[in-house]
Amino acid sequence: MEQELMRIGVSLPDNLLTKFDSIIERRGYSSRSEGIRDAIRNYINQYEWMSDIKGRRVGTITVIYDHTKRGLSNAIADIQHDYSELIKSSVHIHLDHDNCLEVIIFDGEGEHVKIMDERLMALKGVKYVKLNTAPPAEKI
Repeated sequence: MEQELMRIGVSLPDNLLTKFDSIIERRGYSSRSEGIRDAIRNYINQYEWMSDIKGRRVGTITVIYDHTKRGLSNAIADIQHDYSELIKSSVHIHLDHDNCLEVIIFDGEGEHVKIMDERLMALKGVKYVKLNTAPPAEKI
């Protein structure tokens, strides 16, 4: 059974579209649309997996952001202070003049970790957020 396709418009910066086109060509997609559908499916799967994080979790959140964005460094610090009971350590690295990488190491309730991760992800100027979690050692 064929599903009805809906048309949407998406505005992207030139460099992002160029990178995307290169990837879909290397992966052999028949069109940008197929690549976008696959990316959206992966995004939905990641979101659904993230929605199921419960109980004690350990892991990291990696964030890359443009520290020149006004107020962004403070917003990231404020979020970390809001979840100080989860955060065991963090590492801050200057990647270049404009960009910083922060690795947040946590141990705590998975649902709170997920909320912290989503708050970081929603900040304008944050370019990359990756959550890696595992159950604590006694459950492995």
